[in-house]
Amino acid sequence: MSDLVLREDRNGAATLILNRPDKLNALNVALFKALDDHVTDIAGDETVRLVILRGAGKCFSAGHDLGDIAAGEKLPRPNFQASVIERLADLPLPVITAVHGHCYTGALELALAGDIIFASEAAKFGDTHAKWALTPVWGLSQRLPRRVGTYKAREMMFTCRTYGGREAERIGLANICVENDAFESGLVALADSILANSSFSHAANKKLLLETDGLPLGAGLAHEVFRGEGRGPDMEERIAAFQNKTAKVS
Repeated sequence: MSDLVLREDRNGAATLILNRPDKLNALNVALFKALDDHVTDIAGDETVRLVILRGAGKCFSAGHDLGDIAAGEKLPRPNFQASVIERLADLPLPVITAVHGHCYTGALELALAGDIIFASEAAKFGDTHAKWALTPVWGLSQRLPRRVGTYKAREMMFTCRTYGGREAERIGLANICVENDAFESGLVALADSILANSSFSHAANKKLLLETDGLPLGAGLAHEVFRGEGRGPDMEERIAAFQNKTAKVS
């Protein structure tokens, strides 16, 4: 498999690392092919309970490789990059995108595939499509306003300005922002807190959220009651473990 995206596994978490550090992890077609292969593997791997996407070197990604655009990208199928991002976003697993340094435009579109965006203070988010007379085709016009609200999304798209990690957290773009020197330990702690809970619940809850997004309240409530997954196979074991722990303490 291509080394443009590396995979590291730890305790049920699969970390995918964008690996073009000499190019600030700029996103080209070959990198997306590698990412697509990893998403396919993860989708069929029952040992994976969490996905973390991050960048090697100085940043998450500087964005879509403009050299690739200028040379005329040859895609394996229409709308290829958008479909890879959608497949990543729709995995029945929690997905964390961990952002340090640059995360611009196409990279922001990729980062928005995460259920949780975890950022360092040094993270730099921005949408610069308008600088290049481009419009989003990888999902930004839909995912960004769902995170930050339509008018903040308009501000980001119209001004093309950069938002630091703390501001990204304040506007709801990043779920969590930590000091730069706490980035690695904070990411591990976040992953462990998710892995400690039921993968059945994670998949079922994510399915509910995806299926009810945009529904009126009444329809969403009915969907939750009548089409939810209910109890998981690990429920009794988890409750028994909690009761045993409580009994020992008392």
